Amino acid sequence: MLAVLVLEGAGAGFWAYRQLDGNITSADVEHRLDGDRPEKASSGSKNILLVGSDSRAGANAKYGKDLSTMQSDTLTVVHLAANREWATVMSLPRDSYVHIPSCERGDGKKSAPHSFKINESFAIGGSKGDMGAASACTIKTVDKNTGLRVDHFMSLDFQGFKGMVNALGGIEVCPKTPIHDTKAHLDMAAGCQTVKDERALAYVRTRYSLGDGSDLGRIGRQQEFMRALARKAQQKVTSPAELYDFLDSMTKSLTTDKGLAGLKPLYELASEVKGIPKDRLTFLTVPNYPREADIPTDKANVVWQYPQAARLFDQLAHDKEVDKKRMEAESKNPVPTRSVRVRVLNGTGKAGRAAEAAAELRALGFTVTSAGNAPEPVRKTTMSYPASLRRSGEALASRLPDSTTWADNDSSGAVTLTVGPDYEGLR
Repeated sequence: MLAVLVLEGAGAGFWAYRQLDGNITSADVEHRLDGDRPEKASSGSKNILLVGSDSRAGANAKYGKDLSTMQSDTLTVVHLAANREWATVMSLPRDSYVHIPSCERGDGKKSAPHSFKINESFAIGGSKGDMGAASACTIKTVDKNTGLRVDHFMSLDFQGFKGMVNALGGIEVCPKTPIHDTKAHLDMAAGCQTVKDERALAYVRTRYSLGDGSDLGRIGRQQEFMRALARKAQQKVTSPAELYDFLDSMTKSLTTDKGLAGLKPLYELASEVKGIPKDRLTFLTVPNYPREADIPTDKANVVWQYPQAARLFDQLAHDKEVDKKRMEAESKNPVPTRSVRVRVLNGTGKAGRAAEAAAELRALGFTVTSAGNAPEPVRKTTMSYPASLRRSGEALASRLPDSTTWADNDSSGAVTLTVGPDYEGLR
């Protein structure tokens, strides 16, 4: 968006403008999104889903040919405040274990709803190479699990990323330790150095050779790299030649929804946000912890931490600026789902509802102590917990945002969930 603004100011010729505008690919997602979407809680704010695609088609085949469908390497939601005075860039770890709703596959058939890594949603829709279907399934998954309504999406692949870095003459990175990653094809000494082309891509993709080998460390490096790229773009992309190379690489690898397809809508969006101060552009990651804490056999995924994740989503949904330091401080001691003991009661009068809810809770890692009927029917789902189990109660309550919750003097040693007719499952 910064580069588009510079393009306008540089007085670029009509030919260049038309060429760059024609590079951008649009994908139709609207008809693939059903009506069951979150309501927009704040007028004027925008949520833009950014996908870093690692499709192995065409020039990307050299990064591996063992993938039979489209893939997403990174997933980020950019929230632009209604007053355009601040923005939050929220990373969703690709190993996040979430609910994936039924989606249209590339062949037109529907997938079954299930739970898996969040980045599988892109692969389900993209099973036939259709970016519209891939993006639609990802949007539905983000909608479902965060309660945020995605307004737009952008997808950029490997080649576009490399071209943008190269057009700036490379980006300086400062690894504290040497990096030797055979999967990312990267050998790098410790210390500050400028990377571009394959080395730049390998640096942001490397995972297993640094830290604990998780996707979380990589997200941090990617966020720092994008900050550095933005700073250098502001300093360097000032001449028409540099600018054209930068935008040509980006636009050739960019796919957006129809609402953002073209330099004109990107320019209009850039004009709205160009005044956001650096100190009010916040990069953060959804609070999470290893799923192994809930399901000992799962050593590959993370789960979002509640109630902290729910608070984050609700703040953004209602266009409230997030205090990152406070969020991180509150997330230091997660309440593993496995430690939350739940008694499930059926208040619907319909047989089997307690058993169904109990099965869902167990699948998410909760410890269900019992399931039975409520003393009498209820009109609305309720949840109560002993004062001694406040943190456990809050963790479950945050996943039932429309339920009625209260603390009581119950001495059962468990949180009590009474399922009402309105119960639609946990988020």
